[in-house]
Parts: sequence; structure tokens; C-alpha cells
Amino acid sequence: MRASAALSVVAGHQAAAAAPSLADRIGRLQAQARSLAREHIAALEAAMAEVERLSGEIADGGEAYPVGVREIARRLSAECEASGNTIKALAGRT
Repeated sequence: MRASAALSVVAGHQAAAAAPSLADRIGRLQAQARSLAREHIAALEAAMAEVERLSGEIADGGEAYPVGVREIARRLSAECEASGNTIKALAGRT
């Protein structure tokens, strides 16, 4: 019985010593948040690339599309390209 009490105290002591500091926990959470933010930015870039592709197809689609829709699609395609390049530069991945 005494041996189990000694084990309990040792285990409690080891757990307390192994617990990460608050600063370590904050650092890990910040790193995780940065990683998730990079994933989110990549998803935005992919969505913008898809909009750029679709709007380019419509802009070049000829008379099948109304003139106003083709014009908006042309502008949207250019804006997505420029904005996508800006996002890549700001994210540090030119």
C-alpha cells in the first residue's frame, strides 16, 4: 500500500514538471493559428483563380452571352488576377 502512495506522488510530480508553460502553449496556439490562416488564404486564392477562369470563359464566350455580362466578366477576370497576385505578394509567396 505504501508503494502505491509513493507511485501516486511521483506520477503527480512528473505530470506537474512535464506541463508546458503558458508561454509555450500560447506559442503553439499562435503557430497553429498562422498555419490555419495560410490554409484559408490558399483556399481564397484557389476560389479567386476559379472565378478568374470562369469569368474569362464568359468574357470570351461571344454572342452566346449578353454584352453587359461579358463586360462584367472581363473586368472581374482582370480584377481577380490582380487581386490574386497582390494576395500572394502580401502573404510572402510571390
